[in-house]
Amino acid sequence: MTYSRFHDLNLSNAVLIFADILMLSGNFAGTQLFLFYFNPEYLSHPGIIINVLNLIYYTLPIQLALLAVGLYNEKLRESYSGITVRILVAISLAYMLSTSLYLITPQPFPAGFTREWMYGSALVGLMIVRFIAIRSRYQMLGRLKVLILGAGERASLINRCMRRQSDRVHVELTGYVPMPGDNREKSNVAPVLDISDSLEAFVQSNHIKEIIIAADERRGNLPTDSLFLCKMEGVQVIDIIDFIERETGQVAVSHIHPSWVIFNPHATGNKIGRSLYWLFNCAIAMLLLLITWPILIAIVVMIKWEDGFRAPVLYSQERVGLKGKRFSIYKFRSMKIDAESQGEQMASRQDPRITRVGNVIRKYRLDELPQLINILKGDMNFVGPRPERPSFSSQFERQIPYYNHRLYVKPGLTGWAQLKYPYGDNIEDTIEKLKFDLYYIKHKSVILDILILIRTSEIVLFGKGR
Repeated sequence: MTYSRFHDLNLSNAVLIFADILMLSGNFAGTQLFLFYFNPEYLSHPGIIINVLNLIYYTLPIQLALLAVGLYNEKLRESYSGITVRILVAISLAYMLSTSLYLITPQPFPAGFTREWMYGSALVGLMIVRFIAIRSRYQMLGRLKVLILGAGERASLINRCMRRQSDRVHVELTGYVPMPGDNREKSNVAPVLDISDSLEAFVQSNHIKEIIIAADERRGNLPTDSLFLCKMEGVQVIDIIDFIERETGQVAVSHIHPSWVIFNPHATGNKIGRSLYWLFNCAIAMLLLLITWPILIAIVVMIKWEDGFRAPVLYSQERVGLKGKRFSIYKFRSMKIDAESQGEQMASRQDPRITRVGNVIRKYRLDELPQLINILKGDMNFVGPRPERPSFSSQFERQIPYYNHRLYVKPGLTGWAQLKYPYGDNIEDTIEKLKFDLYYIKHKSVILDILILIRTSEIVLFGKGR
């Protein structure tokens, strides 16, 4: 048996999604029956196909909006009132998206105030579903009981990469079994187990579902016969690097071997595939420009209002792109005109160089909108590692192992690291973000890109940018 996860999607997520779809479908069916009760000819008049399309136009936008506002993120740290606000935002977004679908397709609008009634009742229904889910601790569904073979430095990765309780919501750590060669001095793992019986007997009696190999020195020290017997009984045996990658969406760069890079498949795609991917990015860029042009004009006016009519609105900066190629990136100016009069500096969380308008547009990632030009030019994709300045990139390549592997893909306007890690302004933060960038590079696909794009909406809507 293999326990896998599709980029944060697991059994508990799937159950919650299913519950939402069931509630929304029931709400739609109840509305149709209510209308049929007062007008028996109602259901026969629209036709089955039209009713099915109405169901899709109702449920799909809500599902996408719930994903966009982070309500399928089990590690979301919000009170019930905060979740209610997010549901309200999701319903509003879904209503606008559904209206757009009706306007651009020949599908007729439902009669009267049917849509408004359904979206209002969906708001109540989703609040009830979330209340029940929270009270029943739905996150525990599909939880795995795991055992770690090793109690040294390598095993301590779990404490470093999965510090919070929310990081361990999918697993129950039974304990750590010391192995010969473990560096116990650099480890603070607990509980450390002393197994007097055979490993397979302990695994069976404690209902262990997964064994994590985390020994500092494997050669000649692993109980291979016992592990084989456990595997024959359906217990999954995986390396700690794969375990960390699956549970946290990152690659532990300080503990991977060169073989991980050499044998890790990285599909570059053929010329047709790359052209289609560029067209995909261009289509989204054009759509976003069409939607946000009033915001673009408003930002220009605000910058001019704060810094004067002659003040520059845009600024360009040299960045490192695919295979080390340099290009000029475009942004709305969010810092003072003389921000780098003292030389190049990394931006910080409370940077005094940021203007008042800059604080707002950086918070909601609006300063990044001119990079749509870079996407249309082919310098960037929508999704990928954030491009770094040449001087910082050279420094990081010297100091951080595997940093240059970020250059295997085009940089992006947003990325997996931006979703999973807060704003960073030092080399330690850069290392942490690299772990997520390497995960993205390994698993890069159009489906993952779409997932990241949808989830980036949460950062924009709730001001989590910097």
